[in-house]
Order: sequence, then C-alpha cells, then structure tokens
Amino acid sequence: MTADADVPVTPPATSHMAPELRGRLARFRVIAYVVGVFLLVLALVAMPMKYLGDDARAVAIVGPIHGFLYMVYLVLGADLALRARWSLRGTLAVLVAGTVPFLSFLAERIVTRRTRRGERV
Repeated sequence: MTADADVPVTPPATSHMAPELRGRLARFRVIAYVVGVFLLVLALVAMPMKYLGDDARAVAIVGPIHGFLYMVYLVLGADLALRARWSLRGTLAVLVAGTVPFLSFLAERIVTRRTRRGERV
C-alpha cells in the first residue's frame, strides 16, 4: 500500500455552493481578469503612448473597451454580491477594484476564496 491510500479525499471547495452561485462566481472571475488586463494595457501602454509619444490612437481604442467591460464588471460583481450576501463595504471595495491597476486581480482572489468558503466579502 502507498501512503496515498490513507489520505482522505476531500471534495472540491465549491461543492457546497449552489450551482447558480458557482456560475456567478465563474463569470465574475473571468470579467475581473479581462477588466484587469485591459486596465493594464490602458495604463501601461496606451496612456504612455498618448502622453509620451503624442499618439492618442491606443487610448481611443482601449479606453472605451475598458469602460464597457468595467460596466459589465459592475453588473456581474453586484449580481454576485447580492446572491452571496456580501456586506455593503465589501461590495463597494470589490466594485472599485476594477478602476485601480492590478487590484481587480487581488479582489478576484479574495472574492473567490471567501465565496468558496461561504464567507461574506
């Protein structure tokens, strides 16, 4: 026998979550990453091109895309917050995280961990 035979098998962390909450969490995770990436492109590529290179084309393209995706982030975040019964403070913090570079990635990790544990954000 191997040592693995003595280790109990634990179910995935999301097994206790309702299927509708799992779906909402998955959608939020995807949009959090997408918004984060577009915000980084906007802040680290497009804005320097505009202000250092005097070329506003990238901002004209990436800015509206990020703005639209951020609105989707707000809707999906608010939907998850209502279903998971987050606190108002936690909800607002997560929703604002989409406006600060790198912060949406951190917010996504915190939301995922706490939601899977059944804790409020």
